[in-house]
Amino acid sequence: MTERRFRSLNDPSTLSRLVQRLPAGVYITNEQGRILDANPACLELFGVESLETLQGLDVRSLFVDPEQRGQQLSVLEATRALQQYELRLQRPDGEQRTVIDTCYAVEDPETGHTLYHGILLDISERKRLEERLRELTVKDPLTGCYNRRRLPMVESQVEANDDAGLRQWGCVLVDVDHFKTYNDQHGHDAGDRVLQRVAHFLQSQVSRKDAVVRIGGDEFLVIVTGRSALKTAQIAARLISTHSPIPISIGWAVREDDERLETTIHRADEQLISTRQAERSMIS
Repeated sequence: MTERRFRSLNDPSTLSRLVQRLPAGVYITNEQGRILDANPACLELFGVESLETLQGLDVRSLFVDPEQRGQQLSVLEATRALQQYELRLQRPDGEQRTVIDTCYAVEDPETGHTLYHGILLDISERKRLEERLRELTVKDPLTGCYNRRRLPMVESQVEANDDAGLRQWGCVLVDVDHFKTYNDQHGHDAGDRVLQRVAHFLQSQVSRKDAVVRIGGDEFLVIVTGRSALKTAQIAARLISTHSPIPISIGWAVREDDERLETTIHRADEQLISTRQAERSMIS
């Protein structure tokens, strides 16, 4: 029984049926990147209806980063060993898929040319879930703003830019006036509603590219990055001039030289404190 089953698995027709029914995409390409053969799952993954359509395309054009695919083939040709890559596909309809490509290079015994055999596993849904989980870890559940965990990410993203003009940020620090007193008098539920209203106000006044971060109990931070950082003063002025539903105090600062983000935030905080003290002096 075992021997007969083993012979059956080595039967080309059995393997062909298995490949045709696999939920993973199976393909063969030539040295020029042309698809020679593919199973139905591979056609669906690439977003085409027939093998003939896929055969007429350069497979590298179906990847978000064609150069990455070219580098992959070079490694396969040099090593002749099984390799695994995470790649982004760009389907003809514009949809992108993330796949794990497990592939290797072989020599065609008839022509002597190199062929590439591979299996594509669609991990798009897994990547979306991972991204959603990452998003949840950096979001404040009460206000929907980012939390402090977002700050190192913003800093590293800005620092990664090759263009010095893009390695810039501006910070607008916002503090809710008399929040502790209000919270003590009216209770935490009422205090939570105040924070939600402030968060909504800030998010309505800035661009989607700007990050609104709740960095403390009643403290919020608007971070403007790249060349938009030059507009930090304008954003601060707009927040001051626009009628906030809750009294707030504001301080702002733009990155100087190569200072750390925490230093810029500290300078914005100093300006906020200075402004608040000046206002109290005028009242008294």
